[in-house]
Amino acid sequence: MPIPVFDAARVLIPFILAFAVGIIFAPLLTDQLYHYKAWKKKAGKGKGIGDSNGTPIFDMLHKEREVSTPRMGGLLVWGSVVLTAVGLGGLGMIFGFPLALLNFVNRGQTWLPLTALITGGGVGLIDDVLEITRSQGGLSLRWRLLVVAIFSAFAGWWFYEKLGVSSIGIPFFGQLQMGLFFIPFFMLVTLALYASGVIDGIDGLAGGVFAIIFMAYAGIAYAQSQVALAGFSATVAGGTLAFLWFNIPPARFYLSETGSMALTLALAVTAFSADALGHGVGVSVLPIIALPLTLTVLTNMLQVFWKKVFKKKLFRIAPVHHHFETMGWPPYKVTMRYWIITIMAGIFGIALALLK
Repeated sequence: MPIPVFDAARVLIPFILAFAVGIIFAPLLTDQLYHYKAWKKKAGKGKGIGDSNGTPIFDMLHKEREVSTPRMGGLLVWGSVVLTAVGLGGLGMIFGFPLALLNFVNRGQTWLPLTALITGGGVGLIDDVLEITRSQGGLSLRWRLLVVAIFSAFAGWWFYEKLGVSSIGIPFFGQLQMGLFFIPFFMLVTLALYASGVIDGIDGLAGGVFAIIFMAYAGIAYAQSQVALAGFSATVAGGTLAFLWFNIPPARFYLSETGSMALTLALAVTAFSADALGHGVGVSVLPIIALPLTLTVLTNMLQVFWKKVFKKKLFRIAPVHHHFETMGWPPYKVTMRYWIITIMAGIFGIALALLK
């Protein structure tokens, strides 16, 4: 049995190690990305995004950087997590106790979140490679959504059938039973989170936001004695902070699809894992803890609705963080204010989750 006093170290040590691994390997990744000119060959959003006139405002704000800054920086995030997990697992097998306690990979809590991270990272990597090697872009939005839908259907089924989960925790209420509807609800949450991945649009923005969100879930999982899940969440945060070190303006590379898909799929599974499995609240506080992601999806939906119904735009450009840029806010001001909002929302969400 793990030593209770050692539990905090089981969360914090993998966090530090993932950050260190990312910092060490970042120069090598940078060298390879610039050597192979791993950036978009044509500026602008991909197919299915924008309107009939394309994305002129976005292009005006970011065109120059889009065709000169490498993509695939997300490799540093999930690569750091995987290397940390493999390294700690190997050390545990070789030296046994107490190093074995640092291994956060187990069947009960972290197999599925880690699988989500790797699956999203792998599919996103394929999209990024296609994006930089052909002018017409990467995988179509339809194919990416299909991958997310299939994976989330499988994950929802696994929770329902294999783990016996069919409810979510609600603050002040307890467990809300959903029955078989749990599976489509899991899919809906995952697809919404994936849609929020477009927050990766300003240097430093997505990295800071995702790192804070995963640290918040590390805190929730730790408070619920899900130490392995807390260790996984903290490790993802550590790898993301290593990425952020090199993504602060001017960005050395972008998170891009291999990072945003990995993080959003992993976040969905982590939120559900910190819910009924931990006899707590994880999913219902997700819109609060991940408030910037929530705003990203909502403002995109509102923009589409406004153009369909009223034949004009509600925002100059959606999602709303780009709207702030068009108002004259410097990108670093948008980024840092989003970090502050995420910290405050994360603390509030943790407080709600722990009220039982």
